[in-house]
Amino acid sequence: MNSETLVSKTVRDIPPSGIRKYFDLLDASYISLGVGEPDFPTPEGIRKEALKRLSTGRIAYTSNAGMPELRELILRYLDERFGLSGYAMNEVLVTVGSSQAIDLAFRAILNPGDEVIVTAPTYVAYTPSIALAGGKPVFIKTTHANRFKISPEALVECITPKTKALLLAYPNNPTGGIMELADLEAVAQVLKGTDILVVTDEVYSELTYNGKQHVSFGAIEGMRERTIVLNGFSKAFSMTGWRLGYAAGPAPLIAAMTKVHQLTMLSAPTTAQVAGIVALERGFKYDWADVIAMKQEYERRRRYLVDSFNALGLLCNEPEGAFYVFPSIEKTGLSSEQFCDKLMQEKKVVAIPGTAFGKEGEGYIRCCYATDLEKLKLAVARIEEFLQML
Repeated sequence: MNSETLVSKTVRDIPPSGIRKYFDLLDASYISLGVGEPDFPTPEGIRKEALKRLSTGRIAYTSNAGMPELRELILRYLDERFGLSGYAMNEVLVTVGSSQAIDLAFRAILNPGDEVIVTAPTYVAYTPSIALAGGKPVFIKTTHANRFKISPEALVECITPKTKALLLAYPNNPTGGIMELADLEAVAQVLKGTDILVVTDEVYSELTYNGKQHVSFGAIEGMRERTIVLNGFSKAFSMTGWRLGYAAGPAPLIAAMTKVHQLTMLSAPTTAQVAGIVALERGFKYDWADVIAMKQEYERRRRYLVDSFNALGLLCNEPEGAFYVFPSIEKTGLSSEQFCDKLMQEKKVVAIPGTAFGKEGEGYIRCCYATDLEKLKLAVARIEEFLQML
């Protein structure tokens, strides 16, 4: 029996991650600008207090939707930080990272053949999540010229009778782009009078720069009832390994997500939920000092990388969110994959080809600045040497 033929066609048709291959053979001699993960430890105050609380009692299942204390804090956080007010306790669900929230959202809303409009280039997990839920991604191209934002005109062209949802992922991975209030209001105008849902992945919401503040689509007038807001603790609080996220939205949609969640996951890890409670309590108490300290360091690194790439002649927008730069390498004459392969082989610097995020990423590479500044400087020096070799 050939077991390969027994694999689901849907799963078989999902291509392997365009990111993963760049990490399989790495050792300490490589400098990685590839991994999208904070290099800071979870703040000490969060770790110590969470461990203290966990050592005093039984660690058992929680409510499927998550611990009430955590959900209350999440609702307060969304209200005070992003103006997402008026949500009830049955309109928030605690998940195993924001990645699970993405999966649950699509499984809860999509019927076979439903279309989801997705920005391109796009994060590697979105398209497979849509496909696994029976949906079809429809790509709306964003470009360097418009700072990788969605234009209302391009959105209109993507809408068909089969359109079920629009996925908004801002601040954006891989481009670092953001959507400001006026941009989101223009999108809202297109959607008014339709039944199109909006799924927003806002996991980088705390990481905006140049004095810009994240605007949640759910806070736009008239958009709350069509919006599922997804977020998590990984990026803002450097809690990637804890695996803690959440979703907020209209009660019927959250109930549908919870139904899938309870049958597949039961509940998010109790240990992570306790840490999430501590993270939010500390945030309110200390005016988000942990978040701000990390963000200030990212700001230094971001400025250095943007200036360096432009000085090397690799056109690079100044990203206003997340922790990625997305410079153009078109002038080298190499494809994105060729550039990254050669850079890794010859200079031991790892960057991710733009094509890992879809064909629309051709001509770009993604570099993550969640890496120590001294390592970034060494990486830039190696990239300069590499460019001189071409």
